Amino acid sequence: MRQDNTLLGILCVMTGIATASLMDATIKSLSGGYPLHEIVMARSVVALFLTLFIVHLEGGLSMLATKRPLVHLTRGLLVVVANMTFYMAISFMPLAEATALFFVSPLIITALSVPFLGEKVGWRRWLGIVAGFVGVITMIRPGVASISIYSFLPVIAATAYASTQIITRKLGTTEKASVMSFYISLTFIVVAGCFWWFVGDGSLSGRYDQKAEFLFRPWKIPDSGDAMLLVFVGFLIAIVGYMLSQAYRIANASIVAPFEYVSLPLALLWGYLFWGEIPDSQAAIGMALIVGSGLYIFLREKRTSGIIDQSYGIGPEKNANRVN
Repeated sequence: MRQDNTLLGILCVMTGIATASLMDATIKSLSGGYPLHEIVMARSVVALFLTLFIVHLEGGLSMLATKRPLVHLTRGLLVVVANMTFYMAISFMPLAEATALFFVSPLIITALSVPFLGEKVGWRRWLGIVAGFVGVITMIRPGVASISIYSFLPVIAATAYASTQIITRKLGTTEKASVMSFYISLTFIVVAGCFWWFVGDGSLSGRYDQKAEFLFRPWKIPDSGDAMLLVFVGFLIAIVGYMLSQAYRIANASIVAPFEYVSLPLALLWGYLFWGEIPDSQAAIGMALIVGSGLYIFLREKRTSGIIDQSYGIGPEKNANRVN
């Protein structure tokens, strides 16, 4: 049971992250003409209807009557923060660099799995986490004159995302992945609607740094080509939300998290093909540190998982009871 859950969780997270990478590139291509909250609203409405269909297939709409609404709300708001800060970052940063900074999240997940999930992390993996954060510092380049709060947006996104997956691991013991995805889409729609109400007329456009324009420019009716892209993004986010919710619901967080790094080579590919983006040497060193530390943590987890299962009471039988 444990091995089957782990393999399925890995497959789910890799599918979700590969789909997310394609979605990131699509949203980056739309970021020059539409405000972020309009893109979020369009994709979330599409995703909501797709998720409702999945809920119907998995057991019916009655499953939406959750007993843990506040937990769903907290998780949904964290996903909103993670998404909006990351998409603001990719509107002006090279896609691969923003993705690499964001993928400090598996390191944060591994660290948070100790106090919140009761999982054991040894000193070698703690060193791996430290090495990953050295990679973050290398990429952010402290001391450079142009550094600003915007440089930290992917890290803020990573922290919110890591917190989301910790909650997913807890919430997934009682809730289906499709139900969790539904409440995320609903939260996005409410938040995007609030942005439209307060700043959708473009009243704040041009008042702040150019990097903030993605958040404050006015809504506009998309042309037919962009409308198709917005619907496409809605399909993609439905897949991403379901797959990632399922992955962290059924498998150990510190095992599946490093597989999210499949997104980095894809981001490098999209960035080069569509925008001619090539990381410089300092960015490449930072990426290597972040990815290398994540892979090291995974290898250490794989090596010690049998000991952890026996010593800390999370073996096949106990884990099956927690998940199912």
